[in-house]
Amino acid sequence: MLRPRIIVCLDVDHGRVVKGVKFKGLRDVGDPVELARRYEAEGADEIVFLDVSASAEGRGTLLDTVQRTAEVLFIPLTVGGGVRTVPDMGELLRAGADKVSMNSSAVMNPDLITQGAELFGSQCIVASIDAAREAGSWRAYTHGGRTRTELDGVEWARRCAELGAGEILLTSMDRDGVRTGYDLELTRQVADSVTVPVIASGGAGGAGHIREAFTEGRASAALLAGILHDGLTTVGSIKNELAQWGVEIR
Repeated sequence: MLRPRIIVCLDVDHGRVVKGVKFKGLRDVGDPVELARRYEAEGADEIVFLDVSASAEGRGTLLDTVQRTAEVLFIPLTVGGGVRTVPDMGELLRAGADKVSMNSSAVMNPDLITQGAELFGSQCIVASIDAAREAGSWRAYTHGGRTRTELDGVEWARRCAELGAGEILLTSMDRDGVRTGYDLELTRQVADSVTVPVIASGGAGGAGHIREAFTEGRASAALLAGILHDGLTTVGSIKNELAQWGVEIR
């Protein structure tokens, strides 16, 4: 079994890394190239680069920023935001991305997942799901959390894996930026429903929450952002704490 990963997320808006709470109140926290370089040096296993306004604005991902970020990294880079076609995926991979993440476009055209997996391999295709609690279940949202869908988050994750996604990036909109811990019930339900790795996202406040995501949420990776951007901890410190608790990480 693969050891769990620590993944750092860079939410990028018009070329700058931003962070908010529950997808709102975005504030500028730095340059994506410099932050990517720093987090790799600290020990991050992967970087996720999400152009958070691309889909809502109906444009493609900022390829120049992606390329500059990819050039400073030796660890895997996943890029998402504004991916609408198979050629869009190819452009991102040629710009240096190792994986492509899709959310809004996959909901509107599920066949896009299969087409991408067939052409580039399932390992390159990440299904990104933003979910919020609603009447005892979870509702999937698109366009950076702006648009509610009729899709059940857990069922949609299962469908994405069936269509060929090699990984699920699962964000709890309720926990995003709150730092009270991941939505372990949501994460566990998705992890138990699919045979591909699940990345827990939304709510990390410290190493203890990350340990819970692995042990109770059964996630294969934990995504974090705000606590690193604000200097509350480092990837290295988190990995040291996890090691002291006996959690085997990369």
